[in-house]
Order: sequence, then C-alpha cells, then structure tokens
Amino acid sequence: MIKPPPLRNDCFALPAGTHWTPVDEALASLRSRLSPVTAAEVLPLDRALGRVLAADVTALRSNPPLPNTAVDGYGFAGPIAEGPQILPLIQGRAAAGIPFDGIVPAGSALRMLTGAPLPQGVDTVILEEDVNCDGSQIAFHGPLKRGANARRAGEDVSALDVVFAKGRVVTPADLALAAATGLSQLQVRQQLRVGVLSTGDELVEVGQEAGHGQIYDANRPMLLALLGQMGFSAVDLGQVGDNRDALEARLDSAAADVDVIVTSGGASAGDEDHVSALLTEKGAIQHWRIALKPGRPLALGMWQGTPIFGLPGNPVAALICTLIFARPALGVMAGAGWAEPQGFEVPAGFEKRKKPGRREYLRARIRQGRVETFASEGSGRISGLSWAEGLVELGDGAAEIAQGDLVRYYPYGSFIL
Repeated sequence: MIKPPPLRNDCFALPAGTHWTPVDEALASLRSRLSPVTAAEVLPLDRALGRVLAADVTALRSNPPLPNTAVDGYGFAGPIAEGPQILPLIQGRAAAGIPFDGIVPAGSALRMLTGAPLPQGVDTVILEEDVNCDGSQIAFHGPLKRGANARRAGEDVSALDVVFAKGRVVTPADLALAAATGLSQLQVRQQLRVGVLSTGDELVEVGQEAGHGQIYDANRPMLLALLGQMGFSAVDLGQVGDNRDALEARLDSAAADVDVIVTSGGASAGDEDHVSALLTEKGAIQHWRIALKPGRPLALGMWQGTPIFGLPGNPVAALICTLIFARPALGVMAGAGWAEPQGFEVPAGFEKRKKPGRREYLRARIRQGRVETFASEGSGRISGLSWAEGLVELGDGAAEIAQGDLVRYYPYGSFIL
C-alpha cells in the first residue's frame, strides 16, 4: 500500500534522493559547454557602441602623433638652471593645427598655445602665468626640467599598439580612443539574438481582458527589456499554451530564427510543465533542479542545436535566474566571455537565519551605508523587484545574519554587458 511522505511543512526542503545541483556546479557546467555563436562584421564607429569586439584592435596612428605643448606658454630648449632667466622671443607662434615651420635657436623662445606641435629646437614649455613678456623677450625664474609641460609623441598610445582586446564591449570612451588613433571602423560581433517565449494556459496579453483564473504575462516584457538592456538583441516569440505539440512547433521555428531561446514557465515537474518534459523527452536537458532560492525549477538544455534557458514562471525567480545563470552564459555566446558580476561587501541592515542546502538571493538596496532587504521573501511579490536595486547573495551553507554583519551585495548594474 502506498504511504504518504513525512510531513515537512517546508516547500523549499530538498527532496530525499534527488540530486540538487549546486549553483557553482551548474555555472561551471554552463561555462564549459558554451562558446561564441555570433558572426563577425565590420561597422563604422558611430554604429559600434555596445558591440563586442571580434578581434584585437591595433592603433593605426600614435596618440599624440607629434610631441606638443600641454599648456599655453613659451617654448625653448631645456633644461633651465635655477634663478632669474631672460630669453629673446622670436617672431611667430605655434598653435594647434597651425605649426611653426621654422627652427627655434638655442637660447631663444617661441610663443606656443596648448596642443601646438613642438617645433625643432623646442622640448620644454613654461606656463604663461609664470612669465613676464615685453613683446621682444621673456623673463621668468628657473629651474625647469627638460620636457616640462610637453607631451611626448605616442606617450598615450603608439602606432601598432593593441588598444582593445578581443571580447571587449565597446564604450563611448573607446570610440574616442579609436578615432584618436586613426580607426574609422571596428570588427565586431553581430548582436546575440535571444528569443523570449512565455508558456502557460493561464497567461493573457496585457491589453486584453483577463478571464477567471487568468493572469497577465508579466515575464515577457520584463525579460525582453532586461535582455535588451544587457546588450543583446531581444526577440519576442510571444506565448504558447500548455500544449506540448504547440510548444514543440514554436521551439522548432524559434531555433531557426534566434541564437538562444529563453522560456518562462513549465520548467518544473508538474503535469503541465511541458518545457522540462519536452526537453527530457528529446534527451536535450542538462540540469533542471538547481539548489537556488528562488528559482529551483530551471531547465538548461539544447533544442536543435540552440541553447534553451527554461526559467521558472514566477517573475521574481525568472529575473534572478536570468541574472545569475543566463547573463554570464549569454555573454560567452555573444563573444564577450564569462563575466562575474561585481559584488561588494556591505554591512547588513537586516537580520536573517538561513537554512543550509541552497544559495539564496534576496531583493535588496543600499540606504545610509547599509543593505536592506525587501519586507517579504515571497517569490510572488513582483513589487519587490521594482523596490530593489540589487541582490544580496547568501551562500549554500547555513547562516545567521545580524545587523552590521558583512554580506555580499550585487547592484543590478553589475549584470549589464
């Protein structure tokens, strides 16, 4: 006769005999299996922002290309000895874009403006504020070292130097350096196309009338926006009901159109959890029980050669699983490499007793130098995601957090590509 299991009264207790994959093990497995999947293309600088470099980038020109003055002042040959100095001033001047074509004789000076190339006979510049000038000569006090207030050619970057490494995500500052070193275009990877599919009969599109027992699809707009903010090309795959044939057909078409598929819902072990069931049936699943709170029903697999991240249907768990698992994996596939989010040790502004067995992520934000957590850990509280500005990570083991204890805090911004 069948017997009931012991009463645990804990929906997060780990079932006996079930292999729960630790977070680090699941991440290591992902990292070892993945590689870049996007092709390379060449783009002009004005279209390269946020793209991943497909190859190392070398400077075509030194920066600065010529030695030049860093200040407005007067140039001459250094060094200058200690004490009062008087130098004759030759006719003319040097300015940025209007160099002086002659030679400055030894013991003479030339009027120079910031950015002007140093003419022959000049290697040192004195600030105009330190000089008296009567139009024919200058007077100032030494000493002054050779090379003072002058920039060397290539002191920033020399021609043929590697200025950017393969896999770097192009920033606005990178565009400035690229332009300064003569680069008008960059070889980058095409954006990773990430399709987002919602599953479940209970879902209805925002703007439509929700029937009895139906809920609005909150995951898809969140995930599409999040993936776009991360720097990927987010593709809306719509939603599909709890029908295995329809889901299989939708996955087939998606695999031909995108590089990665992200689903939400149906990743657990219930009768209507068709994502995990279908992946299991096709022999494509890798992991789906991660020792993580929230988010243990997480399906990781392949569909016709296209990676699938089967996220939980709960929006809180879906977002956290995207940040912790999908973000670094997508970075690898986009060509940017595996990136660990930048975390900070911050004094706790909360108290908590944590059980062993699962890694936990709490919705959190920093106020007055301490990290506070959302009032409820309920994974159905979507408002906590908006309230929070990051996550507190609690390790796999047991922990008892007291006010002022240092905890690991990850700002949401640390997950951006």
